[in-house]
Amino acid sequence: MTLPVSRSYHERCISPPAEALLRGSFFYSAPGARKAEKLTSTDTLENNQEPTVENVDTHAEHGHEGHDHEGHDHEGHNHDHEHDHQHGPVLNPECTRELVLDVPAEDVSKAYRTVTRNYQKYAKIPGFRAGKVPESVVKRRFAEQIRKEVIDGLLPEKFNQAVRDLGVAPVGQPQVTELTVEDGQPLHVKAVFEFIPPFSIDGYKDVTVPKPSAEITEEEYQQEMTQLRESRATVEPVEEDRAIVDGDWAEINYSGKVEGAEDAAPIAAEDTLVEVGGKDTVEAFTSALRGAKVGQQLHVSAEYPAEYPEAKLAGKTVVYEIDVKAIKKRTLPELTDEFAKELGEYENLAELENRVREHIGNRKRRSVEGETKDRLMGALIERFPFPVPESLVQEQVDARLDRGLRALAAQGMQTEQMRKLDFGRLRAAQRDSATAEVKASLLLARIAHEENIEVSDEELDREIQIAALQSREPVDALRARLTEDGGLARIREQLKREKTAQTLYERLPA
Repeated sequence: MTLPVSRSYHERCISPPAEALLRGSFFYSAPGARKAEKLTSTDTLENNQEPTVENVDTHAEHGHEGHDHEGHDHEGHNHDHEHDHQHGPVLNPECTRELVLDVPAEDVSKAYRTVTRNYQKYAKIPGFRAGKVPESVVKRRFAEQIRKEVIDGLLPEKFNQAVRDLGVAPVGQPQVTELTVEDGQPLHVKAVFEFIPPFSIDGYKDVTVPKPSAEITEEEYQQEMTQLRESRATVEPVEEDRAIVDGDWAEINYSGKVEGAEDAAPIAAEDTLVEVGGKDTVEAFTSALRGAKVGQQLHVSAEYPAEYPEAKLAGKTVVYEIDVKAIKKRTLPELTDEFAKELGEYENLAELENRVREHIGNRKRRSVEGETKDRLMGALIERFPFPVPESLVQEQVDARLDRGLRALAAQGMQTEQMRKLDFGRLRAAQRDSATAEVKASLLLARIAHEENIEVSDEELDREIQIAALQSREPVDALRARLTEDGGLARIREQLKREKTAQTLYERLPA
């Protein structure tokens, strides 16, 4: 099955911002472990902020394997299908750095004492009064929680400082490969993480692609007007006794059998209208019906091409028995002022024609602009090759799949059907496009910095208002939620990329 996820970068498909240390989890991968152990979530690094690591969850010891991935609901449907957005410790070695941190034993012991005393004050254990629980009992009862808080207090600052000292921009999910912590002993941790590698954009202004004209042609205009007429066409029976000719609509009953599948139910329908000679009519039907008369019975063998859109017929031969019931003629209305008034609030045909030209022009400009921007980004990616962090690629694959699953749910696909999809194959199919989108995002971010392109508060406010209308959520509530989860910064960065792409497009020679 093909997921409907084909969207170009300018349609806001870059997710999440490439400049950010994405919300994610540390992974602890013991030697020989099959999966990484999920340890904590990290803060988001927007733009040039310093990376942070907080709330390290230390429930895992050396040698633990596996991690839990909780299901998630999308608005409007639940696809708790058996695919996992967590991909374990897969990193791009070209974009990976390692950190080794050691905290002195005295600092570890001090942290243990502080955390243990705090637990003694507030721990509620049957048989002991509040604040009077012996230290040994607290240590035994809350060993894991104390250990976690010790690391939470010791690790983040030192990790962040070490990253700053490296002078790189980390992304994705740091993976802890070694972790040792014990009261009275040094804390030792080894972690690997991905970063955005340095790359050149020297000469980006010289990268160009052809910029087609967005002017509409007379043929495009006439085609649109014909479609309008066809939307109001009438079908009337042909009273004269004559044979069917191209352009007629034959009303037929038919019943067909797929060759080699005689036990299958017949393919049958009654009172079906078939356009003889129509572009969507199977040639075998046109050939059989052309020259036929009402009352005739026809025998037709139709060979369907392998790429036929209806899967059960693709590549098959079907033998049909056809009864011709009637000949009908499709009549298009004349282009008059009355026709224009029937279509809407148009005073006359001239006003309708102007609106049609305006509509076609806007549609063609959007299409030409989008396709040209895509080609331009492809040219920039080819001109400036560089490796990208695997975590960003996988995040983008996730985003593409989520959009596709939402679309399938909107089309009526049920959760049980989604569970049967081959997500390994679907992920693989999205990888190249996802990689290109990540590269486009990084390139646009660098060019935006070079061009000093910024997004004003007014532009951001306008985007939030549009989003509030689409989600039917109060503007203030949406703004508060986006502020809390870092969404405002992501929207601002996306708008900046869009402005940058627009700037590059407008510079292209006509």
